[in-house]
Amino acid sequence: MSVEDFSAGARADGMIVSTMNDLPGYEVVEVLGDVFGLTVRSRHLGSQIGAGIKSMFGGELKGMTKMLYDSRFEAQQRMIELARERGAHAILAMRFDANDFGDSGQEICAYGTAVTIRKR
Repeated sequence: MSVEDFSAGARADGMIVSTMNDLPGYEVVEVLGDVFGLTVRSRHLGSQIGAGIKSMFGGELKGMTKMLYDSRFEAQQRMIELARERGAHAILAMRFDANDFGDSGQEICAYGTAVTIRKR
């Protein structure tokens, strides 16, 4: 069975990743366990200065937005790679968690349950 056989869920690098606990039209054959991807990024000094100025006037903090977007993508890619190594077809119940890491960084974790699935 290849990932091309599946049509439900969002595909990320050939892996079905869903925030749902199941995929309509599919059954979970085997639960392979939890998988996660983690990254810690430092905040760019220029972004921090810009954020301080923007906080006085309002508006999007574009440097911080880009850093968080890139961090989520990297964490998700690492989670997908771990699931792939375990032989998963999909990751269910995917979530993100974010925490400050000191005064200058942000920790992003993507996690979910790696499973094998088949069409019903």
